[in-house]
Amino acid sequence: MTAINKVAVIGAGVMGAGIAAQVANAGVPVVLLDIVKEGDRNRNVIAETAVQKMLKADPAPFMSKAAAKLVTTGNTEDHLGLLGECDWIVEAVIERLDIKQALYRRIDEVRKPGSVVSSNTSTIPLASLTEGLSDAFAADFCITHFFNPPRYMRLLEVVSGPATRPEAAEAVSRFADVTLGKSVVVCKDRPGFIANRLGVFWMQCAVSEAMEQGMEVEEADAIIGKPMGIPKTGVFGLMDLVGLDLMPHVLGSMIGLLPKTDPLHAVHREMPLISRMIAEGFTGRKGKGGFYRLNREGGAKVKEAMSLSGGQYRKQIRPDLEILSTSRGDLRKLLASPDRAGRYAWRVLGQTLSYAASLVPEAAADVASVDEAMRLGYNWKWGPFELVDKLGVDWLVERLEADGLPVPALLREVGGKPFYRTEADRRQYLGTDGAYHDIVRPDGVLLLSDIKLTREPVLKNGSAALWDIGDGVACFEFTSKMNALDPDIMALLGKSLKVVGKQFKALVVYNEGSNFSAGANLGLALFAANIAAWTEIEQLVAAGQETYRALKYAPFPVVGAPSGLALGGGCEILLHCDAVVAHAETYTGLVECGVGLVPGWGGCKEMLARWSTLGKLPKGPMPAIARVFEIISTATVAKSAAEAKELLFLRPTDSITMNRYRLLADAKARALELARDYQPPEPVELTLPGETARVALEMAADGFHRRGIATRHDLVVSGALARVLSGNGADVTKPVSEGDVMEEERAQFMRLIRHPATLARIESILETGKPLRN
Repeated sequence: MTAINKVAVIGAGVMGAGIAAQVANAGVPVVLLDIVKEGDRNRNVIAETAVQKMLKADPAPFMSKAAAKLVTTGNTEDHLGLLGECDWIVEAVIERLDIKQALYRRIDEVRKPGSVVSSNTSTIPLASLTEGLSDAFAADFCITHFFNPPRYMRLLEVVSGPATRPEAAEAVSRFADVTLGKSVVVCKDRPGFIANRLGVFWMQCAVSEAMEQGMEVEEADAIIGKPMGIPKTGVFGLMDLVGLDLMPHVLGSMIGLLPKTDPLHAVHREMPLISRMIAEGFTGRKGKGGFYRLNREGGAKVKEAMSLSGGQYRKQIRPDLEILSTSRGDLRKLLASPDRAGRYAWRVLGQTLSYAASLVPEAAADVASVDEAMRLGYNWKWGPFELVDKLGVDWLVERLEADGLPVPALLREVGGKPFYRTEADRRQYLGTDGAYHDIVRPDGVLLLSDIKLTREPVLKNGSAALWDIGDGVACFEFTSKMNALDPDIMALLGKSLKVVGKQFKALVVYNEGSNFSAGANLGLALFAANIAAWTEIEQLVAAGQETYRALKYAPFPVVGAPSGLALGGGCEILLHCDAVVAHAETYTGLVECGVGLVPGWGGCKEMLARWSTLGKLPKGPMPAIARVFEIISTATVAKSAAEAKELLFLRPTDSITMNRYRLLADAKARALELARDYQPPEPVELTLPGETARVALEMAADGFHRRGIATRHDLVVSGALARVLSGNGADVTKPVSEGDVMEEERAQFMRLIRHPATLARIESILETGKPLRN
């Protein structure tokens, strides 16, 4: 198999530059080339400007500024020879066949034998791309369709041609999986492949049906979104996100490529409103607004939405659709409802599921590929065939027939059987041959969801569970809403530590939620404060401290395996683990100060210990204290696992896994490695300057207040943090124990939780998602 050690991307537009950035994020050198801009003295200006824009962009294509240093920029006239050093060459230029083929001929002259060349096209057939090119080029060529933005979207569609060497496609697929963190779905050489073929149909159907049935955009998005397991943006919010001006191009391409018999032609409508919005610059979030906008006229901020019937902006409304409440969790009930919401839901989802069934085996080999493509390409919670199983195949077929909608052969031939089942402890999908087939995970992939099909938890309560994941390793899973930490989690974690000590070699803290943990349950804290249950709050803080300390000094290794948000208490549990294997998209930080509190479960003392020993700072205790004060007081959150290392939320020795599906297996392997000759860490003693440090930190905070950066309550909170980090009266000549720092954490936490301004911030976060600036 071809080893991929260096990559080239040709085309420094949004997609090409983003692909190059993700390669660099993986620690792999990448060459980024584009054409020479006419009349510019800097012949590399297009590629160089793309990198500079990405360094300033939010959300950031780069996971760290250091990653950008792995990108070599150039142009296709002077630097095409650099391709001879590359193992994989990705073409991401304009969607014109003549331009692509001319470029391929030039690439073929300079590339090294056996290097793989791929196109990021989503519209031009592979057969057309390679027509007239050498047999050697065709053997090394495939399509690799990334989704935008390449860093954050996990799907990669790979298309091989009849001449493509299996080893070439396998090399790219393996690299994309393990190194770039993509889930690879193999597609057939059909227009739009899988995700966009179905996604464009779904969006077109949702928009046209909304207009025909007189729906408001807020109503349509509420119906299409959460009830169907689709992100809350729904369809109109999604169009604003990707850009209204992009849709006519994608749709036009699909209409031109698909035969007249394809159902997309039947749902296609000319939409004068959208054409007018594009012409006037209302192209979505990147323009002056889209179907939604924030009107800032007159200094106010008014949320508005486009009226589909009137074609004018108006104040946003909260959809009042009774069926969404009465059918909660019952999709069939929603689709069967005779009211306008039910009719709209059925017309959109019924046609979409019918179309999905028509794509197998025409565009995809099996239903599992279609479901994976929609889950990862469009962020659907359930793929279309998983939705069919929720409804029942027979029910769906009967309803489609009753409404005169197409019933593809796949739906007729299954004979009412579900598309998925669990048999002999394995999840299986129904193939086009009428037989069930195991869903086979790639080597190095271990999912807790698969383990749950075969085992009962070792321990369980309403907020957490302990699982046996094999080879003497246990897994502790948060299961509460947003995986927020509550007394039940702390109680079960305490019990689990005792069980693991007797029955297992090691423990992994991991879950497969969207977020590792959003932190402590603020709603519970506010409720307790409102009834003045101060003793109960202090007991919770003390229990968290004791549990995390027991975890740190357990007689077995504990490995944290976060993905997504790991905030507040979620960050603190990672700080107490022996090692962390973090998904690349881990966003972690101690955010308590933003809420009006200080970290109460040992986060302060762990960060002090790390910056005192691992931080590359001048000698003496003050530089480490000042850096930790800066990070915690500003509620700094690392925007990637790489950035978390820079902030020492992760140690230099902690590892990063690019593919979310590989996280548990990597964490388990690390736990077993540590278990071989494990010895618990020695207790840490800190040197803290006491009063001198406290005064210096408070003076720094006061300076921010004078400049209008910090509020009055920020000063109160930073003062409490200063007392914790300085040792609050500590003698610089005497070491301070971990227990002393944690005791001060608890005392300052309890002082702040009683403060009216802190309670106002918590209430604001729970109501609006944002803290009050008071």
